[in-house]
Amino acid sequence: MAFMIVAVTIFFALVGMIILVTQVSGLNQKAAALRGENAKLLVSKIADSPEFSCGNSFGTSMGSCIDEDKVMNLKSMINKYGKGSFWGVNGIEIRTIYPLNRGIECTKENYPDCSVISLIKSVNGTGVSNFVSLCRRDYSSGISSANCTLAEIIVTYNG
Repeated sequence: MAFMIVAVTIFFALVGMIILVTQVSGLNQKAAALRGENAKLLVSKIADSPEFSCGNSFGTSMGSCIDEDKVMNLKSMINKYGKGSFWGVNGIEIRTIYPLNRGIECTKENYPDCSVISLIKSVNGTGVSNFVSLCRRDYSSGISSANCTLAEIIVTYNG
C-alpha cells in the first residue's frame, strides 16, 4: 500500500512538472509575440512623434508623414538621443520606395540625392516596417513646394 502511494505521488509530480514546462515555454512564445506587437505599435508611434512627423509643415496635417529635413537634422544629433535608448530600439532606418530606391546612404553632402537614411544602424534583431510619406521642402525660383515620396520606416528590436 505504501509503495502504491509513493508511485501515485511520483506520477502526479511528473505530470505537474510536464504541465509547468509547457506553460513556461508558452510564456516565452507569448513574450516574443508581445515584443513584436509592441514594435509594430512603436513604428507608428515613431512616425507620428514630433521628431519625425510633418505636422502642419506642408499646409495640412498629414498622418504617417515623416519630415525628411527634420530626420536629416536629427541624424546629426542622434548621439544626444542615446543611440536608440530614447526610443528603446536597436535600429531605425527610412528607405525611399518610390521613386526608385537607389540604395544610396544619405549624408549632408549628398542630401537630397539619396534614398536611405540610417538614424541608428543595427546589425542584429528583428525588423518591423511601416509605409509612410517622406516629405521635404524644395525651393526653386524662390517658390517653396512640398516634395513627397513613398517610403518605409524600419525599426529593429531585440526579439
